[in-house]
Amino acid sequence: MPTIDDSVAYRRLDSKDQDEIRIVCPDKPFSQLSTNSQLTARRQEIIKMTEQLIEAINTGDFEAYTKICDPHLTAFEPEAMGNLVEGMDFHKFYFDNVLGKNCKAVNTTILNPHVHLLGEDAACIAYVRLTQYMDKHGQAHTHQSEESRVWHKRDNKWQNVHFHRSGGNGGAAFGFSSHK
Repeated sequence: MPTIDDSVAYRRLDSKDQDEIRIVCPDKPFSQLSTNSQLTARRQEIIKMTEQLIEAINTGDFEAYTKICDPHLTAFEPEAMGNLVEGMDFHKFYFDNVLGKNCKAVNTTILNPHVHLLGEDAACIAYVRLTQYMDKHGQAHTHQSEESRVWHKRDNKWQNVHFHRSGGNGGAAFGFSSHK
C-alpha cells in the first residue's frame, strides 16, 4: 500500500502574481491514504496477534489457540511430512500429548518480523522463531524455525488462516520441535 509520500504529487502552478505549490492526490480519495503511523499500528497489531498465538502454543492452551485460528486453518509444517493439513485435529494431537507437558519453561523470541499488509482485512507475517526451553531433565535447548502466517480479519477479529513452518536447527531432545 503506498504511503502518502508515494501517492502525492507536487505540482507548481504559475500565476501572474506568484508561484504556488499545491499538493495533488490524483485518483486517490482521502480515505485510501494511510499515514505511516496507521500502517505501523496495523503491522504492530499483526505482530501482537502472532505473539498471542505463540503464547497459546507455549502454554498448551488449545482453547486460546482455537480462538485465534480459523477452524479450517491450513498448514505446511515438518510434522505433516510435506503434506498440507487442514483443520484443528492435527494440531490438537500435539496440544493433548506434547505441548505444556514435557517442558518446565519456554521462552520464544520472534526475530525480524516482516508484515505485508494485503488490504484492510488481510496480512502476512514472516519471521524467524527462536524457542528456548528446559526439558524435563533440566537441560536447556534452543530450536529455530522459519515461519510465515496469513491473517484474515473477520467481524473485526484477526484469525490465522494459514501458516508455513520450516524446521530449522537446534536441539529437539524429546519432540519439542512439534511446536505449532
